[in-house]
This record gives sequence, C-alpha cells and structure tokens, in this order.
Amino acid sequence: MTYEQIISELKKKIYHPIYFLQGEETFYIDQIAEFIEGKVLSEIEKEFNQTVVYGKDIDAATLVSFAKRYPMMSTHQVLIVKEAQNIKSFLKDEKDDNKKGKDFKDPLIEYFLKPTTSTILVFCFKYKTLDKRKKISKVIEKNSVLFESKKLYENKIPDWIKERVLSLGYLINQKAVMLMSEYLGNDLSKINNEIGKLILSMKPGDEITSTMVEENIGISKEFNVFELQNALTKRNLFKANQIVNYFIANPKNNPMVLTNTQLYGYFLKILQFHQVDHRAGENAAAVLGVHPYFVKDYEMAAKMYPMNVCMRNISFIREYDAKSKGVYNSSINEGQLLKELVYKILH
Repeated sequence: MTYEQIISELKKKIYHPIYFLQGEETFYIDQIAEFIEGKVLSEIEKEFNQTVVYGKDIDAATLVSFAKRYPMMSTHQVLIVKEAQNIKSFLKDEKDDNKKGKDFKDPLIEYFLKPTTSTILVFCFKYKTLDKRKKISKVIEKNSVLFESKKLYENKIPDWIKERVLSLGYLINQKAVMLMSEYLGNDLSKINNEIGKLILSMKPGDEITSTMVEENIGISKEFNVFELQNALTKRNLFKANQIVNYFIANPKNNPMVLTNTQLYGYFLKILQFHQVDHRAGENAAAVLGVHPYFVKDYEMAAKMYPMNVCMRNISFIREYDAKSKGVYNSSINEGQLLKELVYKILH
C-alpha cells in the first residue's frame, strides 16, 4: 500500500492487525506511526491499551505475548515497535533455526500467520528493507500491510517541499524552495523539521521567502553555493573568490564534499541543457529536472560554458573531490583545494 492509502484508511478508522513499515526514508515511517500513536485511541484508552517498545530491548517471544493481549475497555490495543530492525528475529541467520530441529517455530512468524485482530501491531523497520529471500520476509508480505519508504531523488525534492508547505496551509516562493533543497539534501525528516521552525511565527496563508530561509536555517544570504553557482555562471571571479574565502572561514557549515556535490550537479545540468533538442520541442525543465523558473539560468550558463568546457569542469570537480578525500596522497587542505578548483573552472 502507498502512504496516502494507509493514511486514508486510518482516517476512516479502517485498521489492520499488522503494519510493517520499512525503508531508507524514515519520514513516512514516522508519519504513519505517529498517526496511529496519536489518533487511533482516545487519551483514556491509551492509558491501558497503547504500548511503545524498542527492537533492541525486546525479544520475539515477549513481543508476541504483548501482541496477544486483549484490550481493556476499548475495541483495540496499539503496539508500536520502534527501531524494529534491531529485533533479533530479523537479524538472525535462518540456518540457526534449522539447527533447533523440525519442531522449532519462530514466534514472530507464527504470529504473522495468525495475528490477534483486536491488536494493531506496527513495526518501524528503518534505514533498510528485509532480505526478501528470508522466510519471514515472505510471510510478512502476505500477512501484513507492507509499506516501503524509498528515498526521493534529489530532483524531486523541490516539488516535495512546495507540496509539503502547501499541505500545511502556507506558501513558499521558488527561490526559497531551491535554497532549502540545495542545503538540506533529500532527508525529508530534516526538511520537515526546518519547515516546522519557519512556520512557527507565521499565519496560515503567509509565504516563506528566501530571506526567511537564509535567516532561520543558517544560510548566508551572500555566501552560499547558490550564489557561488551564480558567480560562476557570470564568470565573476571576484565574487566567486569572496564566497570561497567565506567557505574556508566557515568549514563546518560549508564542507567541501557538499560543495563538490552541488557543483557537480550544476555542471551536469548545464551539460544536459546543451543536449536538449529544442527543435524537437523537448522541454528543458523536464530534461533537467528543475522548475521552469530556473531554465533561463542554465541557458545563460550554457552560453558561458560550451559542452567541452562543461565536461572538463566535471572532470576537475571529480579530481578535486578525490583529492579532498585523500586520494593521490594529497596533503593540501580543503580550502586551498577549493580555491584551485574554482580557478580552474573559471579559466
């Protein structure tokens, strides 16, 4: 089932005995678990019928004994297992069970096959997925609501930010969207937390601006990767060096590995722009995976950096990224490496 389907059913009070939430992206796992934890039972019912445990602190047999309890003065009990990836039944080698003899039955597998219908058991299995080759994985797939939360591709993050802000009843301008996506990456939980901070002092319908993002998320208005890209696009050596010097003075907020990643993505998009077939009616924004508002920036950059120069710059970025990680036995510090990289890009 999808996230939307699960939440829609929960809102309609359609409950299933077992929810198995897994995957690298923890945001949706947390959202579903928090909805069940906060909305399924009343405050009075929660006192006797809601239990939260952690995978590293509970064994399969104890968990099953909890799950088999019947609710008190309620139609359901809720049992949430956080950090479920640490439960030994999910980590063990199945050969160990075989050594215990034919009569051994894994208590978790047995419960999945015959769950208590008045229990809502939620597994929050984070940062990875179960090995599909294992027997328990196949049993879970057939006998639970299985949800896999995958990491979003970076080019999907801007739209996600905009939709998330709109869903909360606020607006956000496109530059603010791009600043957040550039600096917060694709960690949806982190992005959501920052959105929460931004709207604390706002009224519904207000707009999040780039200035608000810069002031509240700790992004320098003049000295950030976004402005470095603009300086490179305009071949403004003075401004580019100003930004580089700021990065060198503030290495914790501007690590070279992040700068390299963003510059690499930037020149890769310029290279893609060169390959857009405008005569065939190809949509540059769709090809680049950016908002149409920013296409003009890549058009300008493409005039400044022909295709062969883009390829050369991408090669430089990869070389200096490797050097910053100690490859080639480089002993030059990150600040000097970044200065050299920007100089080579611009000359």
